[in-house]
Amino acid sequence: MTDRAEAALARFFAGSDGRLDLPVRLRGTPFQTRVWQELQAIPAGRTRSYAQLAAAIGHPTAVRAVAAANGANRLALVVPCHRVIGTDGSMTGYAGGLWRKERLIALERGYGIT
Repeated sequence: MTDRAEAALARFFAGSDGRLDLPVRLRGTPFQTRVWQELQAIPAGRTRSYAQLAAAIGHPTAVRAVAAANGANRLALVVPCHRVIGTDGSMTGYAGGLWRKERLIALERGYGIT
């Protein structure tokens, strides 16, 4: 598994593949797990707002709860929490720092994946 993860990360950071299709076990509440699954459905190079994420999981008024679940994600990159931005398009909190979030999004946009 370590070799598979290393190869996937190498492809990701080389700019050749934005998918980190690695088997993971999501451990959290059912709500958190649903949010994290939806994060994994966001294509590389694309972003969603917290409001869009809340609507996608069927809880359009749970924007703050979605943001909290996003922040509780411990599998950054594999569960791509960096792809979530503010409704106005602004970069919002990221444990790795906003500069890193911006860089990851820019890297992924370079893949040309639609």
